[in-house]
Amino acid sequence: MTVANAQTRIYLDVCTLCRPYDDQHLMRIRLETDAFYLILQHIQNGRYTMIVSPVHFREVAAIVEPRERAEVTAFLHRYGTNPSCDLRAVRKRADALHARRFGVADAAHVAFAEATADAFITCDDRLFRQCRRTSVSLRVMSPIDFCLAEDLR
Repeated sequence: MTVANAQTRIYLDVCTLCRPYDDQHLMRIRLETDAFYLILQHIQNGRYTMIVSPVHFREVAAIVEPRERAEVTAFLHRYGTNPSCDLRAVRKRADALHARRFGVADAAHVAFAEATADAFITCDDRLFRQCRRTSVSLRVMSPIDFCLAEDLR
């Protein structure tokens, strides 16, 4: 089963957005980087809408490397859509996720994604496992698994 249609909204967490800046000597990182670029191509072609939240911008602002910070920020502005949502409900859900031992930023990302997206894409194994153990109301996948499930080429 795929989530693809012209209106599919995907939420990429910051570790996925920053994958191209990680050490590409490791096979997994290279594969996830390639998957990220494949997803980006389909965002550019209009197959997916990339959802962004204020959490993205706060987390990206903390990136130490200036070039990486600037490029990821520009990427968010260029391709991201910030849909309206009930911020009180998002905050309440983020608090509930934080109480279940999600990190503050991870809880906020997942809460925004649940409120605004169809799929949440992460390279963070710990966050992926936490989402699987918790009743998260959207698909949570790695970039590679998303590309495979969507048959992206």
